[in-house]
Amino acid sequence: MFAFTSAGGAAATSVSPDAKEVSHTVSATLQTSGVADYWTPERMRSAIPGDVLAQKAVARGKSTARAAVEQGQSTRISGKAGKGKPSLHTDENPVPHIGKVFFTLGGVNYVCSGNSVASTNESTVSTAGHCLNEGPGAFATNFVFVPAYLNGAAPYGKWTARALYTTNQWSSGGDIQYDTGFAVVSPLNGQTLSDTVGASGVEFNASRGLSYKAFGYPAASPFDGQSLKACTGTAFDDTINPGGTTQGIPCDMTGGSSGGPWFIGSNSEGYQNSINSYGYGSRSTTMYGPYWGSVIQQAYNNASAN
Repeated sequence: MFAFTSAGGAAATSVSPDAKEVSHTVSATLQTSGVADYWTPERMRSAIPGDVLAQKAVARGKSTARAAVEQGQSTRISGKAGKGKPSLHTDENPVPHIGKVFFTLGGVNYVCSGNSVASTNESTVSTAGHCLNEGPGAFATNFVFVPAYLNGAAPYGKWTARALYTTNQWSSGGDIQYDTGFAVVSPLNGQTLSDTVGASGVEFNASRGLSYKAFGYPAASPFDGQSLKACTGTAFDDTINPGGTTQGIPCDMTGGSSGGPWFIGSNSEGYQNSINSYGYGSRSTTMYGPYWGSVIQQAYNNASAN
C-alpha cells in the first residue's frame, strides 16, 4: 500500500458497462539463476515496503476518467484446492497460497504481498503493478514469491519469477486504476506452484460494492511484516479523489501489504477480485484497490498462458 495526499471533490459516478478501453499488456522476461539464493533471511527482513514505489505515480495525478474505463462480461476462472482486539485488521494464520514477494528495483530491495492464482500454467502470482514495475519505468529483477511466509520461514520454498506482466496503463503512465501485475514463476522441485500450495479462483468485471476479505503482510510501522493480516468490509467508491474506478474497504494495513489479494466473501477461499493498492496518509483507515475489468483481465490472460 502507498500513501498520498488527498484532494476534495464530488461523489464518484458509476462505471459505464458500454465504455471501452484499449487493452495492452507489457511484460519482461527475467533471468532466474541464483535469485532464490540471493534472498537470504537477512535480506528478506531488511527489504523496504514497496509502497514507496508508487508515491510519485500518484502525485503526478495520472488517472483515466471513470467513464473511459471498461467493464466487460463478468468472468470467473475457478481455483484449485491446496495441500494442506478492537482493530480494522485481524491476525491470521499462514495461508498456503498467500505470501510475500521480494524484488529489486534501482539496486534497492523491496517487499510486497502476493497470491497464487488459477492459471493455465499453474504458476501465476498476482500482486500490485507497483510491486513489479516502476509505473512508468523499469521492471523488477530478483523477483521471488514466498508462500505462507512466517517470521522468516519459507515453508514452501522461494519461487523465482521468469516473467512479469502488467498493463500498459500502469507501465507507461502509472495509472493507479490499473495497479495490478502478475508474475510467472518457475517450477520448484519438479512441481508447479498451484500443485504445491493451491491457487485462488479469479473474477473480472464483477459488480461493484461487494464484500471482501483482504490479506497482506504489512511491514511499515506499527507492523513488522513477519505475519499475515487481514481486513474485511463492503467496498465503496473513492470519494477523496473521485472519478476513478478504485474501491476501498475499512483497513489499517500499511506498506508491505501492497499486492495482497482481495477475496469476494469472508475468507481466503473466495474468488480474488482485486489487490491492496493504496491509502491516504501514514495512518490510513481505508485500503483501496483497482477494479479488475477487461484490461487487467488481459494482463492475467497473457501471464496465465506463458
